[in-house]
Amino acid sequence: PAPFPGLLAECGSLQSSEEEEEEEAGPGPAAAAAAEQRREERLRRFRELHMKRYEACKLNSQEVVEEDKRLKLPPNWEAKKARLEWELQVQEKKKECAARGEDYERVKLLEISAEDAERWERKKKRKNPDLGFSDYAAAQLRQYQRLTRQIKPDLEQYEKLKEQYGEALYPTSDSLLHGSHVPSKEGVDRMVADLEKQIEKREKYSRRRPYNDDADIDYINERNAKFNQKAERFYGKYTAEIKQNLERGTAV
Repeated sequence: PAPFPGLLAECGSLQSSEEEEEEEAGPGPAAAAAAEQRREERLRRFRELHMKRYEACKLNSQEVVEEDKRLKLPPNWEAKKARLEWELQVQEKKKECAARGEDYERVKLLEISAEDAERWERKKKRKNPDLGFSDYAAAQLRQYQRLTRQIKPDLEQYEKLKEQYGEALYPTSDSLLHGSHVPSKEGVDRMVADLEKQIEKREKYSRRRPYNDDADIDYINERNAKFNQKAERFYGKYTAEIKQNLERGTAV
């Protein structure tokens, strides 16, 4: 099929109408002038059609190039771009507040509506929800993430160590660093304070379960008692009759 059927049809109609008018027009200067005028009008229309076709091809090529650029970008480019623009706006706002002698956090809170504040608070609570105990690995991972979020690096000490050790500060598989690092007194004190804080919090949340002296003793140690309690919770209603028969000695 022809790439531009409308253009070819227009050209064909122009050519046929031109031939018919040349046949109808008789000889004479007036008829020749009219025919020449009509011919110029048709050429002008043809040039306009040609320019429209050229503009359409040009716009199509530009759109193909832009689409190719968008496809080569990372999938989350729009989110990253929006994030960078937002960070630039925040930096500009901080500079403006510093120039006026105002506190940026206070100015930001004055511009936040109550609905946005409640929504962000709910989102913050959902960020690390406590789903309860599932296994020891999950509990240990949750504890590790909580502790690492509290770490505040000492950049000044890091710069001093980098000047002191140079490339040796970044060990490789061939590096021997055993016994070469001596922690500072401030670091040891910080670690001790953090451990004491963990112990205090652990004692606050741990509670001793009440012990029932009249309950049946069907365990040999504390760990076996916990296991029996879990088994009773899940399978007690299915094994109640078997347990009674074993206790009475009437089990078959």
